[in-house]
Amino acid sequence: QVQVVEFGGGLVQAGGSLRLSCAASGSIVGINTMGWYRQGPGNQRLLVADITRGGSTNYGESVKGRFAISRDNAESRVYLQMNSLKPEDTGVYYCNAKSGYRPPMNYWGKGTLVTVSS
Repeated sequence: QVQVVEFGGGLVQAGGSLRLSCAASGSIVGINTMGWYRQGPGNQRLLVADITRGGSTNYGESVKGRFAISRDNAESRVYLQMNSLKPEDTGVYYCNAKSGYRPPMNYWGKGTLVTVSS
């Protein structure tokens, strides 16, 4: 099993910055991609950004140029630096760890709330 825990989150004014971090532990040998998803009220969980073990990144269109994802493979941690935050960035941010197996296994944290005030 893999455990995923998020850190960070909170309330920030529009235009501000926030950094989220996530740690994966347990049976993490097979984990390839780690990333962040956001879920707004009544909305589905959408990709914010993810990063492979090799460092390849993928961003949602709405955050390109504002958010940056990074990873520490040695510590099995992933970080999300969020800049120029907007009220529409508000939501619960979930960390995801995905195995490289077929079919892939997905492991989720409990989420951390980010609120951006206007």
